[in-house]
Amino acid sequence: MIYNKISHSSASKGAILKFYSCLLISLIFCLFIQNSSRAESLKNKEPIIFTADEVTNDDENNVIKARGNVEISFENNVLIADSITYNEIQDIVIATGNVSLLEPNGNVLFSEYIEISGDFKSGIIKNLRIRLSDNSRIAATFGRRTNGNRTEMINAVYSPCNGCGNINEGDPLWQVKATKVVHNQEKKQLEYYNSWMEMAGVPVMYMPYFTHPDPSVKRKSGFLTPSTGASTYLGSSLSTPYFYAISPSKDLTLTPTLTSKENAFLSGRYRQHFGNGELDSTLSSTFDSDNEFRGHVNSVGKFDINEKWRWGFNAHRSTDDTYLRLYKFPSNRTLTSRAFIEGFGSNNYLLVDGYSFQGTAVEDDRGTTPLVVPAITYNALGEPNIYGMRSSWEASSVVMTRSEGADTRRMSIHGDLTRPFVSKYGEIFNFSANINGDLYHVDSLKRATDKSNFTGFSYRLSPKLEGQWRLPLAKKKGSISETLEPRASIILSPYGGNHDTIPNEDSIDFEFDDTNLFGNNIFTGYDKVEGGPRASYGLKWGLIGDNGGHTSIFLGQRYRLKADSTFVAGSGLEENLSDFVARLNIFPNKYLDILYRTRLDKDNFSPKRNEFQTTLGPDALKVSANYIFFSSQNDQFSGREELSGSLFTKLNRNWSSGLLGRYDMKDDGDLRNFSINLDYECECFLFSTSFNREFYQDRDIKPSDTVLFKLTFKTLGDVQTNL
Repeated sequence: MIYNKISHSSASKGAILKFYSCLLISLIFCLFIQNSSRAESLKNKEPIIFTADEVTNDDENNVIKARGNVEISFENNVLIADSITYNEIQDIVIATGNVSLLEPNGNVLFSEYIEISGDFKSGIIKNLRIRLSDNSRIAATFGRRTNGNRTEMINAVYSPCNGCGNINEGDPLWQVKATKVVHNQEKKQLEYYNSWMEMAGVPVMYMPYFTHPDPSVKRKSGFLTPSTGASTYLGSSLSTPYFYAISPSKDLTLTPTLTSKENAFLSGRYRQHFGNGELDSTLSSTFDSDNEFRGHVNSVGKFDINEKWRWGFNAHRSTDDTYLRLYKFPSNRTLTSRAFIEGFGSNNYLLVDGYSFQGTAVEDDRGTTPLVVPAITYNALGEPNIYGMRSSWEASSVVMTRSEGADTRRMSIHGDLTRPFVSKYGEIFNFSANINGDLYHVDSLKRATDKSNFTGFSYRLSPKLEGQWRLPLAKKKGSISETLEPRASIILSPYGGNHDTIPNEDSIDFEFDDTNLFGNNIFTGYDKVEGGPRASYGLKWGLIGDNGGHTSIFLGQRYRLKADSTFVAGSGLEENLSDFVARLNIFPNKYLDILYRTRLDKDNFSPKRNEFQTTLGPDALKVSANYIFFSSQNDQFSGREELSGSLFTKLNRNWSSGLLGRYDMKDDGDLRNFSINLDYECECFLFSTSFNREFYQDRDIKPSDTVLFKLTFKTLGDVQTNL
């Protein structure tokens, strides 16, 4: 026991000890103390830290009193009051005046009067106010605690709102009033009897009884807030999720959905955290009005084997191409399933994986979609030698099979030796020598130059020598730094390497721009290589302010000794001199950001590609616009021209609104989608409404309108309606 700041003018030391050990501890509601033996209590309990301005003992009436800044700390509980009285005969403890109690769970109790009696597990409190650990608040005219785990509050008010748009002299934005509220600590829940909800001081909903978990509960089994919706295909719908907290490490959510036009469907989500990883799986199923089974699965798992190895998978499949979109599940253009195992070394890396794909567009053909099993990649990085050179290696293999079309097997090896160098004039050089070797075996490969299909082996060996040079220059002008950086590279490699016995699986699409101008292979995959001697050159100029603002301009081009038929007309690389690629970035401050990228015809500077992105304005009114244009590339790409934009405004601290649209400008033009939203958000409440118009069509998917209303009450849940 620790004593501090005590007046002993009229109290015996024995009486004070008795008071400390038996009475003052009892003021903390959650403590279970034996009252029979003072000496044994002192031995077994944690130390009591007690301070008070004055302590008196009435031996005749067996009453002990403490006054003035009384503070008691015991087992992470802290009790503060103006005065405390203990009647030993009646076994009653009374704390009065500015009473506050901080409990170990983070709750803080405030009152002017607390009385504890009996076995120290029961008590009453008047004019109760509680601040829960999540900053929610409860106020009541009277409270009673029984059995150490149940607290009843009469004429109670609950609200998690603090500064959330308080109105009417401090009334919160929303609150729940009840004639009785029970805090059941054994079940860890708050129970409301004869209750009603008020919004802005106006009653909006009566609830004879409802419950919600207390702040100590992060996950609890039970029904979640139902949601409603509507769509052209499903009609009106009602979803009622049930959450099952199986254990602290796993849970299951089941959501049955009733619809007016189709049969009911069921979806479920299972999550589990293991000591070495985690699993997250979502499934759904139904029989539609034609009695056809439809459903999907999306399961992701990642697991550590040890410090260097891990494995995982992603299974994403649906019974048909349009199911996910019709039934309002998240969907991608292509559903990808994957399984992998990978290992990490200090200077090397190994990946073994396999892929399966499912297209979700009308033009997708499952027969020609490949199955990739296995795909193996190994990377190794060597240490720099005494001459400053560093080597790196990559080996890979892949097997691709189809039910219709060509099957492909590939083995590749890539070796690279680099030597960076900085001259005394600040020039930055990087010299490298690399070699690529590819071995293919194909079945029934359709060739462009011959009508007969090819089956057999083919190989390719592609050595390269490359030298890169940069000269960064800078000078200071007041608060502005001006930079200038010329850059060039030369690559020597043999011509050819892309004969028609080698398939093109991973290098079909590419776009020539400023990001790959200085790459040693413009193609992104393994199946096509860029051959022949070539040089790239460019110039970058920029301004940098002390406030972080900057502006930069880049212009570059590529030159080849002779034209390469590998590049189709319209690619910008089909002739000796390539098109010009350029980039402009303007960011003077946080209120303006402009990015412009373009590809210009080398002869007449007409644009072959334009990409414009800008964000303008503060949060109060922010405008974003995106424009993109690609010219056609022979018969491989028909071109694209699209405009999208958004308008966001923050009306005040709580209210915001947005507008979004996307317009296809190619041919006759068509509006692709349009949406508008209005949101209100504060720390205890969220209101969101939006209208979305989708013009997309694909088989049984028709253009549709969606109206969303969503109310989120902190600690209680969501109310959502889709129309």
